[in-house]
Amino acid sequence: MKIGVLALQGDFAEHILMLKRLGVETVEVRLPEQLKGLDGLIIPGGESTTIGKLATDFGLLQPLRTFGERHAIWGTCAGAIFLSKDVSRDQPLLGLMDIQIARNAFGRQVDSFEADLDVPELKKTTGSKNSYHAFFIRAPIIASVQGDARVLVSLPGGRIVAAQQGHLLATSFHPELTRDTRFHEYFLSLAD
Repeated sequence: MKIGVLALQGDFAEHILMLKRLGVETVEVRLPEQLKGLDGLIIPGGESTTIGKLATDFGLLQPLRTFGERHAIWGTCAGAIFLSKDVSRDQPLLGLMDIQIARNAFGRQVDSFEADLDVPELKKTTGSKNSYHAFFIRAPIIASVQGDARVLVSLPGGRIVAAQQGHLLATSFHPELTRDTRFHEYFLSLAD
C-alpha cells in the first residue's frame, strides 16, 4: 500500500511519521503527477485557506477531486474543511464530502483542548476497547452531514467531530499528534 500526504502546508510530516510507524510506504504530494499509483491520500491540518490557494496555484484542485472519486482521502482539521462542500465562506474547496463545516468552532488557539472519544468504528476495526484521546487545535466542527455522509464521532452535547462518506474521512482533531495509530489504521482499511 502507498499513501500520499498532501505536503503544501501544515503538519504533513507528522502524518508521514505515523504511517511509517505502521510500515506504510508514503509520498509527499505537491504536484498532480505525484498522485499516480497512490492508494489513498491524507490532507493534514494547517490553514485551510492557504491549503486551498496553494492547491489552486499548483494545479491540484481538479486532480485531487478526480482522485477522491475513486480513492480514499482523509482530511484532518484544515483537511476536513478542504474536503467539505460548505464552509459558509468563499475559499477553494474540494467539495467531495456532503458535510458542512464551521471553522474554528471551539475558539482561538488558547481554547484548544484534549478529549477522550468513544469511537465504535475504531474498536471494531482494531479490536481495541479503549477510548481515543484526541487533540483539538483551533478545531472546526462538522455542523451537519447530508446525503451518504454519516457521523462517526460526536462530543457530549452532540457536536460532530468525525464523519465518513464511503472512502472519504473527515476528523476535526489531530490523530497525527498522538502515539495512537488506530485512526491511521482505520483510514488504511478504507484505502485497501
